[in-house]
Amino acid sequence: MTLWRTPQWLASSVRNKLLAMALLPLLVAFPLLVLVLVLWGNSAYDRLLTTKVRSDLAVARGYFDRVLVEVGSGTQGVAGSLALYTALQASQTSTTDLTRQLAASREQLGLDFLMLYSPEGQPIASADTTGNAVASPMPAALAELLAHPAKPSASHSARLMLLDHDTVAQLAPHLLSRLRIALVSTRNAAPTARNIEDRAMVMLSAMPVTDSAGRTIALLAGGLLLNQNLGFIDHINSIVYPDGSLPFDSQGTATLFLDDVRITTNVRLFQDQRAIGTRVSQTVRDTVLGGGNTWLDRAFVVNDWYVSAYEPLLDARDRRIGMLYVGYLEAPFRMVRYAMLGAIVLIFLLVMTLSAWFSMRWARSIFQPVERMNHTMLRVEEGHSQARVGALAARDELGALAGHLDHLLDVIDEKTLALRRWGEELDLKVAERTRELEASNTSLKLAQQQLVKSEKLAAIGQLTASIAHEINNPIAVMQGNLDLMRETLGAHSLPVQGELRLLDEQVERMRLIVTQLLQYARPTEYAGYVEALDLNRTVDDCLVLVNHLLAQTLIEVQRDFQATRRVGFNRQELQQVIINLMINAIQAMPEGGVLRLETQDWADASGVAGARLCVQDSGSGLSPEVLDRLFRPFFTTKNDGNGLGLWISQGLVERYGGHITAENRSDAEGASFCVALLTEPHAPDAAPTGDGRPGVL
Repeated sequence: MTLWRTPQWLASSVRNKLLAMALLPLLVAFPLLVLVLVLWGNSAYDRLLTTKVRSDLAVARGYFDRVLVEVGSGTQGVAGSLALYTALQASQTSTTDLTRQLAASREQLGLDFLMLYSPEGQPIASADTTGNAVASPMPAALAELLAHPAKPSASHSARLMLLDHDTVAQLAPHLLSRLRIALVSTRNAAPTARNIEDRAMVMLSAMPVTDSAGRTIALLAGGLLLNQNLGFIDHINSIVYPDGSLPFDSQGTATLFLDDVRITTNVRLFQDQRAIGTRVSQTVRDTVLGGGNTWLDRAFVVNDWYVSAYEPLLDARDRRIGMLYVGYLEAPFRMVRYAMLGAIVLIFLLVMTLSAWFSMRWARSIFQPVERMNHTMLRVEEGHSQARVGALAARDELGALAGHLDHLLDVIDEKTLALRRWGEELDLKVAERTRELEASNTSLKLAQQQLVKSEKLAAIGQLTASIAHEINNPIAVMQGNLDLMRETLGAHSLPVQGELRLLDEQVERMRLIVTQLLQYARPTEYAGYVEALDLNRTVDDCLVLVNHLLAQTLIEVQRDFQATRRVGFNRQELQQVIINLMINAIQAMPEGGVLRLETQDWADASGVAGARLCVQDSGSGLSPEVLDRLFRPFFTTKNDGNGLGLWISQGLVERYGGHITAENRSDAEGASFCVALLTEPHAPDAAPTGDGRPGVL
């Protein structure tokens, strides 16, 4: 089963085949290569951007952890300082020095508050930005922090804590103004019923103050509030994205999230307003806060697309309470990506255009000579015997083949003219001798007819031998060049196999014409093997061989087979006679009609048994002039015929003792050709009898 059928437009033209061979790699392979390159480049570019933002997140996280360490180690340093111990001892009479000492330490460490409590949790002194003393006892969150000391690997680090509004009011009431953050409706954020975020994210550290004996005499707590801590987030942004670090005028941003709410950021909601209170998209929230994974991908941030990195922030109990974000605008990189892809596509289009132009020029140098040779052969078949290929620019095998073809056509033209001239001279001689012998008796007339025919055959044999010698040489050259072309081109000749096969067929056709002339000029040298044949079956076999011609017409075939006797004949030669009669009948009905085939038993006047075949058409019939010259050599009514078919067929039938008759049908329009054959097979005659006209043995 054929999975793919060659289209008609491709199978019927060597031009289309060569153009398809030349352009198929350009129109299919090149676009696929561009597509693969674009996809690979796009993926590689995305990986590059992702790698960049991953490293940015690592820098931001490193600074964040360093601040945690500084808050913890700073608080620990104050708790273990001699100055604090001395001030604490002096505070039994006055707390002024203690408060001054705490204020100096808080300012030096850059903390938002520094609180001193007794071991029982009662306030002793405080240092904050307001200078007011703390009157509230130690909050439960601070007590919990002291009850769960840090891991050894983070013993000097502060802990990240999520504190509610009341806890902040107890610990550092002056920070309450930074807690109240109004939530802003944000595109793609998870639905929520809250309008205000009043919780606090704090870097908190609590250290015991001990005496020389190691006894705890006080508790020191220090912390840094991250809510609306613009200096902190701007410093992170300046570390991660210093001026000039991002190409193409992209902008870097950093953000701290409490849950999914931006509590401090340098992302702008409007020109001068920061996007504090906006929320992250639900997809990012589910990935980072819900699944605990790091987000490394593009994301829509407030009002634009950013190449983003989100990492969860954990509190002292490893609960996910927020996120750290860094990212930069994607638009400048996207425009650069499109520009690069456009440049690649333009380069490939330019290469494809130039390649297609060169391929088409090279293909033209092959198909133009083939087309000219094919056109020349068609014109010769149509009757334009002077048609020639002419000079070609090509100097390869195709150019040589075209030259040989022109030479062969010249030889055929010359020999054909000579053959016709000799035939006309022969007809004149025959007519002259016939007039001289018209007064003789029947036996002399039969002898004359035999002599005339023998002379014709001898003349034709001489002419044919000369033609065969002259034509077979260029035919051999053409065939040799065709074989050399196939061997040289190898697999590259496959697209033009049809055209090469056409040239083979034309060469074989010329060889067959010469062979047929020799065959019937020298009948004893080409006599076939005689066998008893079923005439009905032979006619059916011949119908199969001309079926391709019938398929192209509107001709109806009618059979009436009544013959029961076998006939003595050579199978191939009988098929040649029947096929010739069928083809003549088909050509006589170009607009369609009825082809009738009749067989019946037959016996001649002397009682010799045989069978007869009649081939009848529904064409225009035969004129008297045509009937008179029908079986003469070189007589034809067709532009593309050679006038030998009926003459050869008559010679074959007479060689085996039969005869052919031709007449117009009496029951309908058209002509009828009847072949009478003998039943008993016998060897063919040394030379056919008769004068070329129909007769009865």
